[in-house]
Amino acid sequence: MIIVALIVFLGALVQSSIGFGFALVTMPILVGVLGIHLAAPLVALTAMLLEITILLRYREAFNFGVVKHLTIAAIIGIPIGVLAASSIEADVVDKFLGIIVIGYALYALLAPSLPELAGTAWAYFFGLIAGILGGAYNTAGPPIVMYGNARRWPPDEFKSNLQGFFLINGIIVIIVHAAGGNITSDVFRDLIFALPGLALGLAAGFYLSMRINPALFRNIVLVALLFLGASLLIL
Repeated sequence: MIIVALIVFLGALVQSSIGFGFALVTMPILVGVLGIHLAAPLVALTAMLLEITILLRYREAFNFGVVKHLTIAAIIGIPIGVLAASSIEADVVDKFLGIIVIGYALYALLAPSLPELAGTAWAYFFGLIAGILGGAYNTAGPPIVMYGNARRWPPDEFKSNLQGFFLINGIIVIIVHAAGGNITSDVFRDLIFALPGLALGLAAGFYLSMRINPALFRNIVLVALLFLGASLLIL
């Protein structure tokens, strides 16, 4: 109970501070603690509660016109991801998740200058990839963060659009998990354990976002993600 609450606390702290990162922080650790079949639906449920709260905070900057194209493509990708995670051996899933986490952390740390993207075609591409990753590992964030950077979203719109996409994407992921029988009594038990950590992480993250240098905190998180991803590949 304490371990699950602490992991969720760390993930909520990160996402409420910088706008993303909940699943990237929680999934690698929870997979090791609970296994992929409990961790995936648990993270989907806790993330939904987290994203509702953060979206309310930044709701004035939300641009649904941008998010809807990403979401349409994600709807196609989510069932593919859920099916893949359920069909592939857990060890393979862990290692692939490790590669995703390391790849995203390196991308964000090196901060390559992506070309500015125009039009809606790229939204469907990034949305599809995000849907597959979201369905499999609840890690839809990296493709959407890259897309937002390439579209040059302003900071508040960046945070708001991310939460809006994550929320819609997360609801679909939960529906697919429920239809597949993945949301069990054990998942709800762990969700109850996670709620105190979620609430404390939100409060701490909102507090830090107003007082700590966001760039410094972001880099600390990204370095930690490198170690988490490496642990999934090695262990």
